[in-house]
Amino acid sequence: MAGPVQSIERAAAILRLLAGGPRRLGLGEVAASLGLAKGTAHGILRTLQHVDFVEQDAATGKYQLGAALLHLGTSYLDVNELRSRSINWADALAARSGEAVRLGTPLEGKVLVVHHVFRPDDSLQSLDVGALLPLHASSLGKILLAYGTAPLEPVIESGMEAYTRHTLVTPEDLARALAEVRDQGWAAEIQEMSMGEAGLAAPIRGHGGLVVGAICLSGPVERICDSQGTPRGNLLTLLREAARAISRDLGAARW
Repeated sequence: MAGPVQSIERAAAILRLLAGGPRRLGLGEVAASLGLAKGTAHGILRTLQHVDFVEQDAATGKYQLGAALLHLGTSYLDVNELRSRSINWADALAARSGEAVRLGTPLEGKVLVVHHVFRPDDSLQSLDVGALLPLHASSLGKILLAYGTAPLEPVIESGMEAYTRHTLVTPEDLARALAEVRDQGWAAEIQEMSMGEAGLAAPIRGHGGLVVGAICLSGPVERICDSQGTPRGNLLTLLREAARAISRDLGAARW
């Protein structure tokens, strides 16, 4: 039998390396980590970039995983067209709000980030596409739980991790929060997953009005909320307008 193809093994090793770290990596870092010549590593990275499995930051020249990898194992995204229908609206929302925008769907008891638009400033940011967020501690997750898009029971049974002192960790507190989400039509996450950070999310609906995903704005808590810790009304308006527009594109009736 033929042996393994070395170039494919090396490409897979590069993808695993990029997936395993919290930051972008330069050519030299990739080559050194895997014991490859820089020329060899560069050739493989260029090929992966050509097929959108890897993206290169224009400013730093460093590499990170590309969004095309989402389609490997998450083919349902093509069926509901969530990501493709949302991209333009998410870009516009980030530009109008000045904050980062993420789209999420449920996957294996977590929230899968299927699209991420950076905050439109010069701050250092890491691409979250493909990241898995906790359902109970994220605004995206609260939307999915509140509308039954993700099941609540496994979250409670597995125990809810406390990421900060503000994280909801009891079934009673989470149930009250989800009831509030359904009443107001949006969800908030204020320093529940990371101190100093806040997020607001709204549901995205498909045919029949079923919630198929969520869209969120996130940033420093003082930008997302006012001095009283209340989400800013102008951001909620922009967010809900974007969610409705995406929902209409997905075939949802007006509500």
